Amino acid sequence: MAMKHAGKAWVSVCLVSLLTACSQGNGFADLDQFMAETRAKPRGFVEPLPEFKAYEAFTYSAADRRSPFEAPVEVQLTMMDQAPQSDVEPNLDRPKEVLENFQLTELTMVGTLKKAEGGNGLFALVKDNTGGIHRVRSGNYMGQNYGRVVGVNETRIELMEIVPNGQGGWVERPRSLSLDEG
Repeated sequence: MAMKHAGKAWVSVCLVSLLTACSQGNGFADLDQFMAETRAKPRGFVEPLPEFKAYEAFTYSAADRRSPFEAPVEVQLTMMDQAPQSDVEPNLDRPKEVLENFQLTELTMVGTLKKAEGGNGLFALVKDNTGGIHRVRSGNYMGQNYGRVVGVNETRIELMEIVPNGQGGWVERPRSLSLDEG
């Protein structure tokens, strides 16, 4: 047992001597020097925060104005009082022709044909967007707005379309298809 106490005593003596060696004040000299140098340097300047203007509340009230998505009141009143001015209507009972399946922008005039001796006028050649070529003359229909061909010459096809007027009626609108020389 005496040996156990001697070992403990020996460990205690070593620990105390180690702590005494570490407790010397010489280990912080470099840290103290760094702190002194840092304190001696000139300090930076922080700009003050800019002054903000106070928020001014704005009250916007458009309750007394008309909606921008509605027509002006004067126009609405006149539109209600007016009856459709024309009796133009498309003939919905007639069979549709092939070129009425295409928008007018999808059709291109590419040439003309003239009947030989005693022929009945001039035909226009019209190309659709699928590549098909069709013969057209006065009286035929083309385009999706009930466009009736009213005239054909070497460089252009004259049409009269029937389109809605926005008031429950119909109106005629002239259109033309020019020869594409490209």
